[in-house]
Amino acid sequence: MGMEEWAVVLDYLPTGRPEDRTPVYKREPIAIAIGESYLSLLELTPKKGATLVSQERVYLGKEGREKIDFIKRRIPYSDLTPAAKAELDAAIAQIVDRNEKRFIDFFNKSGPISVRYHQLELLPGVGNKIMWEVLEERKKKPFESFEDISNRIKALPHPKDLVIRRIELELSGEKQVGKGKYKIFTQPVKTGGR
Repeated sequence: MGMEEWAVVLDYLPTGRPEDRTPVYKREPIAIAIGESYLSLLELTPKKGATLVSQERVYLGKEGREKIDFIKRRIPYSDLTPAAKAELDAAIAQIVDRNEKRFIDFFNKSGPISVRYHQLELLPGVGNKIMWEVLEERKKKPFESFEDISNRIKALPHPKDLVIRRIELELSGEKQVGKGKYKIFTQPVKTGGR
């Protein structure tokens, strides 16, 4: 997995995590964010004096970081604060809007992942019938936007919402019957040993 260039802040903890046993005066501020490229959940260390707000987009690239000192670690969904979980949906929507072409390409290029499933069927609410409708429509002409998809596939009035929901499912590890083990937008976080 590559490095995230940009991230959207989900929560800012000026005195670190509340469960941290370190005395408050020794704690460092942290920010919890979601990366735009790989949709990684991250714990960030802000630069001294920097203040961050939820839904703020911050630069994480190698040169010229204004507000972030370093990426502390990649975290699992279970390490999100309640505030970060509450902000996740809006942050994912912001990322999907900013990178619409990437997610439209999913509708245009997705393929089978097993004998039983097609990647499209991993989207919540998309079954065999809608999958075939999408496949037939994209043969005629590639989709150009979420609006184009909803205009051409009447059974998918809100395709962007399906993408956002799928990303949330993958991040949270919430299982969809038989479909939970597949990741189409995110990568699993390695926990435990190195």
